[in-house]
Amino acid sequence: MSPEISDAAVTPRTHWYPDREDITIYGILAALSDPTRLTIVRQLSEQEERCPFDFLDITSKQNLSHHFKVLREAGLIMSRYEGRQKFIWLRRDIIDEMFPGLLDGVLNAAGNTPPA
Repeated sequence: MSPEISDAAVTPRTHWYPDREDITIYGILAALSDPTRLTIVRQLSEQEERCPFDFLDITSKQNLSHHFKVLREAGLIMSRYEGRQKFIWLRRDIIDEMFPGLLDGVLNAAGNTPPA
């Protein structure tokens, strides 16, 4: 007798992503106000796509999950699964189109700030 497999067990994992009209400058700036999330965005801006485990040197897995959720809900990142591997990337095209120069300005200003 084989166990029945529900549809939920075979469907790919998906996340909610804000539509273009739901992305606000307030949400983006709030998400980027945290130094950990700013570091994640900076590293994503330097490379097209990364595995979340690449960020384990920044903080713990549980904290990363929270930070990725905040960035995702602000509209800054998207993710995809390839088998068991997850990849995330910066939604730079939409952000730059909606708020030209915002990401570059924040990343440059944060990079030029002396550490506290």
